[in-house]
Amino acid sequence: MFRCFAASRRQSPLALCLRLAAKQVLRRQGGLSVMLRDYDVIVVGAGFYGATIAERTAAVLGRKVCVLERRHHIGGNSYSEIDTATGIEHHKYGSHLFHTNSEEVWRYLHRFTTFTNYRHRVLTVHQGQVYPMPINLGTICAFFGRYMTPSEARELIRQQASAEKIGHAENLEDKAISLIGRPLYEAFIRGYTKKQWQTDPRQLPASIIARLPVRFHFEPYYFTDKYEGLPTDGYTAVFRRMLDSSLIDIHLGVDFFDVREKIGPHQLVVYTGPIDRYFDYRLGELAWRTLDFEREALATDDYQGAAVINYADEDVPYTRIHEFKHLHPERRYPPGRTLICREYSRFARRSDEPYYPVNTIRDRQLFAAYQRLAGRQRNVLFGGRLGSYQYLDMHQAIGAALSDFRKKVMPFWARARECVAT
Repeated sequence: MFRCFAASRRQSPLALCLRLAAKQVLRRQGGLSVMLRDYDVIVVGAGFYGATIAERTAAVLGRKVCVLERRHHIGGNSYSEIDTATGIEHHKYGSHLFHTNSEEVWRYLHRFTTFTNYRHRVLTVHQGQVYPMPINLGTICAFFGRYMTPSEARELIRQQASAEKIGHAENLEDKAISLIGRPLYEAFIRGYTKKQWQTDPRQLPASIIARLPVRFHFEPYYFTDKYEGLPTDGYTAVFRRMLDSSLIDIHLGVDFFDVREKIGPHQLVVYTGPIDRYFDYRLGELAWRTLDFEREALATDDYQGAAVINYADEDVPYTRIHEFKHLHPERRYPPGRTLICREYSRFARRSDEPYYPVNTIRDRQLFAAYQRLAGRQRNVLFGGRLGSYQYLDMHQAIGAALSDFRKKVMPFWARARECVAT
């Protein structure tokens, strides 16, 4: 049903890369000698939210779009590139696994790519033993050292969870214990969560644990969505095709805050950066997590036998190890080489790249105050995970952008036409 994308976009990834790279270098060198006021829409950030808004605005409305990206590449955190030492494509900001239940999002992306049949599995290491994740019947049986039927496992977990006598879960720790009991929580959730968020689990909202389901079966796959896979040519090729329009110009290595005074009041700004940064932190700083990555090329065919392995124990400094060649087993890689990446999580300083909101009660209250400020901006749309201060998977960012395009971008230009007519 979705076997190929539009014929006009069928070019080799290399040819498309060279053509668009040349255009982007030209745009960087030309800088902003091209007046920003020549554009109808200024999109700040070239991740999935920003790229989707840019593509729809050009394709549907025929409006001129300028994409400003502070980094020196498009794609946001989904950016992928080939490692020169091993020939292996890697995700620069950690493994990005595409999955969705949205027919609209799946159809939309098939305009720009086909997908492999990759299905993601995750393992976790606790005290030298390997267990499947998310917690399922296999995890429970292995941890307690005996086979259990689904009903026996449910009863054991029910007893352990009820022993804590938790009523309404006020935080992540309470929520996790109410779902799986204290033994499994202490083994697989507490240490990993503390490393990941650099926050006591008792200070984190209970909603976070909803992203880690508990399954009373042996199904090994991490996601249960209707659609799953990886872009056949990699994520960066998807972004290049999305932004390949004569109506879209891309300025890389440009910070929006260095040029914002060049933007006129009648232009639409789509801002996907941190919302507190937009307002110069006037109400205070929202708390963010950032990630550090330590890549290493190794002289072996296979380092860990899986794309991602988590490390649950606090005494292991990294949260997980990625081995990227397992994301594309259909590809042929040079023998005797692999590429791994250790991932570390910590609080973000102002100078760091913010990745995920910490989202404490204080943060949610502060964000609500920033939202009120945002509501007074007549020509600015805030979106994406940083602009909306929420965790968004890739499909959620795309879905939000498609919705905002219909509900906010199109009405903005409809009102503009009415003003001109009157």
